Amino acid sequence: MPEGDTVWYTARRLHDVLAGRALTRTDFRVPRLATTDLGGRRTLDATPRGKHLLIRVEGGLTIHSHLGMEGAWRIATPQRPARGGGGPSHQIRAVLVTADGGTATGYRLPLLELLRTDEESAALGHLGPDLLGPDWDADEAARRLAADPSRPLVEALLDQRNLAGIGNVYAAELCFLAGVSPWTPVGELPTPRLEKLIAAARNLLDANKESLERRTTQALSRRDRDRALWVYGRLNRPCHRCGTAVRKSVHGPPGSDRPAYYCPRCQPGPRP
Repeated sequence: MPEGDTVWYTARRLHDVLAGRALTRTDFRVPRLATTDLGGRRTLDATPRGKHLLIRVEGGLTIHSHLGMEGAWRIATPQRPARGGGGPSHQIRAVLVTADGGTATGYRLPLLELLRTDEESAALGHLGPDLLGPDWDADEAARRLAADPSRPLVEALLDQRNLAGIGNVYAAELCFLAGVSPWTPVGELPTPRLEKLIAAARNLLDANKESLERRTTQALSRRDRDRALWVYGRLNRPCHRCGTAVRKSVHGPPGSDRPAYYCPRCQPGPRP
C-alpha cells in the first residue's frame, strides 16, 4: 500500500532513470492528456511531496501523479529490465521513454495531470509538513494536529493537511506505539506525548524509505515477515506485545470504510 515512504522510494528510482535525459516518447492514457506529447523534452527531476509524485520536464511543465491505494510506477532500463509486471496493459496510465532506453510505466494512477511547474503550489499547497521533505517542521505538524482536539487520532494522522505522508498502515502502527485507541481524541494526548508520536512517525518513514519491505517492529527479526508490523493487517492474530487478538474496525465518513487495526489490551480508550 503506497504511503510516504513508498512514494519517496519511487521518486528516487524515477529520478535515477529519467533525470537529465531526453524523453523520446510519452504516452498518456487518460482522456485529458491523450494528445499530449512531451517527446524531445529533458526530464529535470522526480520529487516526492507527501503521497504525491512530481516529474518536472523542460519547458516549465510537471507531470503530477498520486498512487492512491493501488497505483505504481514500474522502472526498466536495458541493463535492468522490470522485475514483475505492474499489471495488465489496460491498467497503464502513462509511459515515459528516454533516449537511452529507460522506461517508466505508471499503472492504476487515480490522479494523473500536467501542471505548470510554477503552479504546483496551487495543487499541493494544502498539504501539511512533509514527513520526508526538506521542509519538515515538527512544531507546525503538532500545531495542526492539536488544532482540532476532539478529532480521533487516527483521522487526524491521515489528514494530509496536518502532516503529509501517513496512510492506513502507519496510522494504525502509530496509534499502537502511542498506546492509545485509534479513536482517542487528539486533545487527550499531552503535548510531550503528541510530540513523541510525531517524532516516531518521521523516524518510521525515514527508516523504511530505502526499501519496499516496510516494518515498524525494529526490535524483531527481519527474517520473520509476520512480525514486521505491530497490528496492521493482523486481524485475529495475537498481539506481539501481549498476545491478545488484534481487532479491526472502520472509520471516516460513511462509505469510506478506512480500516483501523488495534490491540484492545495495549490500546485503551474509546471504541467505535
